[in-house]
Amino acid sequence: MESPTGDDATQLYARLLADPGAPAPAPDWEGGRTAAATAELRALGLLQPTADGAPGHAAVSVDTALRQLLLDTDTRVTALVEALRHARDTVERLHTGYLPVQHRHHGGAALELVRGADRIAALLEDAARGARAQALSLRPGQDFSGPALAGKLARERLALAHGAALRSIYPAAALRRPAVLAHVRELTGAGARIRVAHSLPLWLIVVDARLAILPAPGAGPDGGAPRAPGAGHPDAAAAAVVVREPALVALVAELFEYFWSAAWTPPELLAGSAEMTDRHDTVLRLLAAGLTDAAIARKLEVSERTVRRLVAELTADLGAESRFQAGVHAARLGRI
Repeated sequence: MESPTGDDATQLYARLLADPGAPAPAPDWEGGRTAAATAELRALGLLQPTADGAPGHAAVSVDTALRQLLLDTDTRVTALVEALRHARDTVERLHTGYLPVQHRHHGGAALELVRGADRIAALLEDAARGARAQALSLRPGQDFSGPALAGKLARERLALAHGAALRSIYPAAALRRPAVLAHVRELTGAGARIRVAHSLPLWLIVVDARLAILPAPGAGPDGGAPRAPGAGHPDAAAAAVVVREPALVALVAELFEYFWSAAWTPPELLAGSAEMTDRHDTVLRLLAAGLTDAAIARKLEVSERTVRRLVAELTADLGAESRFQAGVHAARLGRI
């Protein structure tokens, strides 16, 4: 697409080629037109400073500009190839020299104690990068400062980018903080599923079926929830237990599912999704009254298939896994 200053730039280039000693601006040009045209020619490599150091520019031939462009591009490509070669060599060294050491370190230990916020942050980032199927978390007592939320969002986006299903439960009271509410809305928009609960006894993270992270007993306040450096808690207070034994990881995942089934999607997030129609609300009230699908269909003069579709939409909108749970969530939200 032609630049808005293209005509001016062409005129200026022709003027400088025809009369290199002439002043750059045309007599009737405003200063802004001259500056824009000059900037475009410089970006194309068609101008260079005058040889004698006098103010102004001299026109460069198109052939010279093309040669310089190719030379600069070749220099950048060469640098990129060298950087790629260095990266491959580094990966090879890490895999052949250091990965076996890590495997030996982790291979014989079902549990590992990790201390220090920096090490825990690195552990969480590695876990997020490695997530492929799912990432589950309970989030009580977390550091809800701006930097901590930004770091957590970056990690969770890594898991989502790899196609992992991300589910998290937050304390309901935490969403009263505008920063936390904005954070979970952004996560929901990225594809995560968020629920809340009145109380959560501990924080935990489960990645796929291979890794669980739990607070170390006595690790610090709020159940030992890991804190970002500089968040007001000393690094020594942060400690976590890493679980790699598959049976134990499965047990922690079951614990998460127990809390997930009792949690609910907060109305603040439902407000961001499609609003329930009057018909949805009517179906919800009829379900709460104990009517069957057939009875609801007769009352609304629609097919049973339509009723089942409406119920499925209601269940999804309420973040529920079943009709019964949808009723529980709707009651909590004051919809029935």
